[in-house]
Amino acid sequence: MIQIVCLGMLLPSVVHSAQGHYAHKLLNDLMENYTSALRPVEDTDRALNLTLQITLSQIKDMDERNQVLIAYLWIRQRWHDAYLKWNKEDYDGLEVIHIPSNLVWRPDLVLYNKADDALSGPMDTNVKLRYNGEITWDAPAITKSSCVVDVSYFPFDSQECNLTFGSWTYNGNQVDIFMGMDSGDLSDFVENVEWECHGMPATKNVIMYGCCSDPYPDITYTVLLQRRSSFYIFNLLLPCFLISFLAPLGFYLPADSGEKVSLGVTVLLALTVFQLMVAESMPPSESVPLIGKYYIATMTMVTASTALTIFIMNIHFCGPEAKPVPRWAKVLIIDYMSKIFCVYEVGENCASSSSANSAQDDIGRRYFASQIGANGQAGGHSGPDKRRGQKAATPQQHPRVKTQQHITRAERSLFSSFPLGKYKESDGKVPAGDCWKDDREVPFCPGDRNPPCCPEDKKTPARSPALTLGPCALCRHGNGGDPKMARNVEYIANCFREQRATCAKGAEWKKIAKVMDRFFMWIFFTMVFLMSILVIGKAP
Repeated sequence: MIQIVCLGMLLPSVVHSAQGHYAHKLLNDLMENYTSALRPVEDTDRALNLTLQITLSQIKDMDERNQVLIAYLWIRQRWHDAYLKWNKEDYDGLEVIHIPSNLVWRPDLVLYNKADDALSGPMDTNVKLRYNGEITWDAPAITKSSCVVDVSYFPFDSQECNLTFGSWTYNGNQVDIFMGMDSGDLSDFVENVEWECHGMPATKNVIMYGCCSDPYPDITYTVLLQRRSSFYIFNLLLPCFLISFLAPLGFYLPADSGEKVSLGVTVLLALTVFQLMVAESMPPSESVPLIGKYYIATMTMVTASTALTIFIMNIHFCGPEAKPVPRWAKVLIIDYMSKIFCVYEVGENCASSSSANSAQDDIGRRYFASQIGANGQAGGHSGPDKRRGQKAATPQQHPRVKTQQHITRAERSLFSSFPLGKYKESDGKVPAGDCWKDDREVPFCPGDRNPPCCPEDKKTPARSPALTLGPCALCRHGNGGDPKMARNVEYIANCFREQRATCAKGAEWKKIAKVMDRFFMWIFFTMVFLMSILVIGKAP
């Protein structure tokens, strides 16, 4: 029993030893009169049939700038060698042997659209030889093929790269090529982080070249690739969207901040950096990628917004030498567009325009009346005249006067700091000779936070608010008026009137600039939104 077990254990090794002996004998017999230099056919007028099958294992890289596809392939070639046959019964039933590929004839199959400098090809792996003369050669290869890259819809683009295989020296009458499958094998494909492979169809072509009258067949495999766009959306498109939405906000910044132009220039520089990043990875062709068009359009928009900002700031900082606002601009921009875009001053809202605060105006008028009353009292007025002067100094309400909180110390000193001089004739001139028989109106302009007599209100009032003086507020006891005091009051009235008109004109230009800022802000926001929708909508 033990002898039988030992015999069973030794039998496989004896058999393998016998097959190894027959394989060695078979190889010597086959190679005795064989040459790998000639095409292995019995009739030289007949073509040798070559079957080709390609397995795509991995997409190693797609170089868009150089238009080169680097792929890892498994290439299987199958043909019949008429001089490598044997009777398997003569060699103990041996059907298959594996021998080095350089010992047998191999077809000179090459990649026609090769883009590699080195003459690389399939590795010199072993071939599988069957007793009927069928040879199967499986060899891996890393190929670099030229590929026409269309980046018009980058980063939502898809590419079609061809791999064309054919014999370099044998024509179709000598070596005919057939497809092992209708398409490339993708069963062992390793997914790529940037590209998705949607197929690899194969077609056979027979081409007649001008140099030769014989047909030259080839097999072309078309690799269908779709780019994974998530990486580019989060690293190129989304930052561009966010940066482009900052450009219209430059119109919302106050003109006095001094950062309107700086914001536009900063956004323009940021977009330029992203544009250079895209240009470095794209081929230098006439086809501009979709994201490049979006960057160019956004940069043009930012440049236009910066130029408009400079123009609007010039309007905002119009000085006293500026011309009055045209009537059409008052009607169109100040009256209508300001309401449409909700541009209102302090105290205004969407329902009503600015109105005067009569209680706060009374403070300024009482202060001015007290100054005039004090000068009038110096002449010896008392009792009824003083009370009459105070009564006459009751302020008149005016709907266009800007609300005022208090009279500042600087404004108090302004009333008494004007020097004597020559004055222009005006409707508010105060007579210097006689006591006033009727009440006179002296224009009054309350102070505010701007330079004296500069209102916040952007609309020019129809007339200045008036301060009514009593008939003897500037008179002495039975004598003529004080010429010096009358000239001072006349100077103050003329100065206030001129300053108020000048500042009201500048305030109107400022409001026009503010309305134009708001108008262009919404226009550019709409443009950015439409461009973003257009880019997303063109994605295939």
